[in-house]
Amino acid sequence: MLKSAHAALPRDPAWRGRLIGAAILLIVLWPMLVQAEFKPWILFDAQSLAATWQFLASFVPPAHSLEFLQLVAISSWETIAMATAGMALAMLGAIPLTLLVTERLSISRIGSGQVSPLAASVRHAVRALLVLLRSVPELVWALLLVRIVGLGPTAGVIAIALTYCGMLGKVYAEILESSDASACNALLHNGSGRLQALLFGALPESAAELVSYTIYRWECAIRGSVVMGFVGAGGLGQRMDESMKMMAGNELATMLMVFVLLVAGADAVSAMLRRRLA
Repeated sequence: MLKSAHAALPRDPAWRGRLIGAAILLIVLWPMLVQAEFKPWILFDAQSLAATWQFLASFVPPAHSLEFLQLVAISSWETIAMATAGMALAMLGAIPLTLLVTERLSISRIGSGQVSPLAASVRHAVRALLVLLRSVPELVWALLLVRIVGLGPTAGVIAIALTYCGMLGKVYAEILESSDASACNALLHNGSGRLQALLFGALPESAAELVSYTIYRWECAIRGSVVMGFVGAGGLGQRMDESMKMMAGNELATMLMVFVLLVAGADAVSAMLRRRLA
């Protein structure tokens, strides 16, 4: 009875493909792990465990003196200001570049249905600019800019603006390209300009996705601002770097908790805006 029931169970028809795929993935991944010197077992030897326990034990209790909390509050506000200013500048650059790179908003294709060679050349040049901007991480931009404008948040703001302009321009264009084209086409065929087609044709349908991605990038900018602080761009990251050099675990614990609260707050703002747009 059990034998017949076992025989009646259907076999997975794709088991050979899954097995071959897993083998290929392992063959491709293994040399990469070797090249990256991935050795997670080092974390569990006696010396590493002792150092980890000693470092984590210094986190308790977190630093909570009034003077230090005031310093952390000022640094946190500097981090938020850096991320917000950088995002604002990035959007100022990304929105006009999105207008140029989005083929759906092209006026030259009206009538013939094909984009003119000049418009296509401009579009390719703008795409290349967006690739260049987002190819260089904001940390690298910050390292370069610190040597030009000096230490402080200015380098972080410009670094975020450059990298995120490329990211926002690319993703904004993809979101608009994937939306329903009927409203944009109707406006363009009736004499509307690019900006009007964007505001009244593409934007109403894509607003929720655009806002959600923008807030997500703002959240990423906050995290990036903290990281850039380690290279002298100011904010919470610079304070964390100073505390790490002094091995002040209790100060690090307080700043890590503040950092978690900052990201949670950005996520709450994103959820609230999505609900309002929905």
